[in-house]
Amino acid sequence: MKYLQRLEQLNTIDDLRALPIEHILVIVAHPDDIELWCGGTVCRLTDAGKQVAYLLFNKAKKGTGNATRTPQEIAAMQEAEEFAAARILGVESVTFLHWPDSEVEPGVALRQELVLQIRHHRPDLIVTHDPAISYRPHPDHRALGSAALDAIFSSTHDPLSRAGQNQNESLPVQSLQEVWLFTIQSPNIWINIATTLERKIAARLAHTSQHIDAEALARYWRDRSVAIGKPAGLEVAEAFKQVDLR
Repeated sequence: MKYLQRLEQLNTIDDLRALPIEHILVIVAHPDDIELWCGGTVCRLTDAGKQVAYLLFNKAKKGTGNATRTPQEIAAMQEAEEFAAARILGVESVTFLHWPDSEVEPGVALRQELVLQIRHHRPDLIVTHDPAISYRPHPDHRALGSAALDAIFSSTHDPLSRAGQNQNESLPVQSLQEVWLFTIQSPNIWINIATTLERKIAARLAHTSQHIDAEALARYWRDRSVAIGKPAGLEVAEAFKQVDLR
């Protein structure tokens, strides 16, 4: 049974426990990317007893708008906000790799780091940025999504690919099942987040440095979740492009 059919059934019965996936790795560029695009789905997965881990590449957003703080202060503040947001969604494993904001490039070094992390975490499912969306404004999103897909190939198909820059370090090939890409233009799966929308919004609002009007932001994400769910006949949803690797 294809995933679209299976997820339609699961959304109907409102239960993700039947998914043949236990370990999920969410790979993003910045603090708050997860809460923006897949926080409701993450919360549904943890509610279903799945193990979710976060991997964040950038140490802070240069575009914070707060010129009175040092980059180190901003990074510490945003990391603390991300830990708080993760706890709201039921996630305990949060890893920061501290790559400079707006300087991530989809080259060999990034791919090697991703291969190492994927083989270390050994997920059944990876959730990450779609690198192909037209005119995506942030270069780190495009770079990380592209490198993640390249690293997934090396992690799952190429036992001779080295995991990391140390040529003597090589973890076993990972049997990854699939990838879900967010911020996509043509989704093929929708996740009903009616039971987790308010926690998604609360997690987004935990990033206090990234908003000035909590009520307006909450209203925006409720409206957006309604718009995303409408094509699938859902009250509220998040949508993804599912790539089956099996």
